[in-house]
Amino acid sequence: MSNSSSKQRLNVTIYGQQYSILGDESTNHIRHVASIVDEKMKEINQKNPFLDSNKLAVLTAINLVSDYVKLKERVEMLENLLEKEAKGETKRHD
Repeated sequence: MSNSSSKQRLNVTIYGQQYSILGDESTNHIRHVASIVDEKMKEINQKNPFLDSNKLAVLTAINLVSDYVKLKERVEMLENLLEKEAKGETKRHD
């Protein structure tokens, strides 16, 4: 979340349940995040229709965090590549 001092409160629906979310991000951001969670829960439920809501929530969290970790690793790899290229360019100009 951002360092903004103004908190946003928003009611969202995720998998048929209402949640009141308080956060630093914009209401559009909060809605977008809630929408992703809702879509992922529905996707997993279609593949595993007999899961109770607690197991469905945990599997959703695992899937979303896995996606996050993969993206974070990709960003780190690209940042390292850019850093190496920048050092290489600096050496060429000396």
